[in-house]
Amino acid sequence: MSRSPLATPGATLDVLRTHGLYTRKSLGQHFLVDGNIVTRILDLASLSSHDVVLEVGPGIGTLTVALCGEAGSVVAVERDARLLPVLDDTLGGCGNVTVVHADAVDVPVEQLATSLGPPVALVANLPYSVAATVVLRFFEELPTLRFAVVMVQAEVADRMTAAPGSKQYGSYTVKLGLHVEPGARFPVPRTCFLPPPRVDSAVVRLDRVERGAAHDAAWAAARMADAAFAQRRKTIRNSLVSALGAAPETVEAVLAEAGVDPTRRAETLALEEYLTLGEAAMKSTLLP
Repeated sequence: MSRSPLATPGATLDVLRTHGLYTRKSLGQHFLVDGNIVTRILDLASLSSHDVVLEVGPGIGTLTVALCGEAGSVVAVERDARLLPVLDDTLGGCGNVTVVHADAVDVPVEQLATSLGPPVALVANLPYSVAATVVLRFFEELPTLRFAVVMVQAEVADRMTAAPGSKQYGSYTVKLGLHVEPGARFPVPRTCFLPPPRVDSAVVRLDRVERGAAHDAAWAAARMADAAFAQRRKTIRNSLVSALGAAPETVEAVLAEAGVDPTRRAETLALEEYLTLGEAAMKSTLLP
């Protein structure tokens, strides 16, 4: 049984009609209308009554209502001012939710704390245009964030969970992997949305993991990943020389220090190798 009364096509259309939004194609959102998916998201999140949950892009409050019934408090960040009156209406019975009118890409994290503390979980049907950026940003900037359960475009989920050597493995995978370990995942059919999107979706769980790397080492590893993948068809030596504007002998010395063959390509290096590469770069003049 669904834990959200809004998770049906009829209920969603009623809310949109009430607020004069159902004919606005420019609204652009794809609203979740499948209660089974809401339930599976909540089951994967396994929240407690003490948890503070961050939601990005609550829409009309379909998932928000369900989160309020599971968590201690919910902070919902909504950028679209047209949806604020809708949320006032649909979340009127929820006493443990705060709606923040802001863009999740740059909202100060200090504004996301509640009386119970800062968020420990990110659970959201994320706006696809900013999904990857938002997830990485909050794991980087919210040290209290223990895990995320997020619905994203399927190809973004592929990048989040990709293994070295795969086509989807890239600098984003490395940078996110500095903070998380991917967990369970399930697909979400297009028919679960109103209107149906033109892309496939997936829900994925990401759990924070401590890699034992200092902040500076993680920063350096991220910089090296960006540089290595800047021209992924080149050898890592040539890509680093080009992207960093460095002398070939400097790059070669750093690669030797890290034990990385200069003829390898960026997608063949595992996360631990990027950490080692970042540490070697910090000892040299390669990174400013």
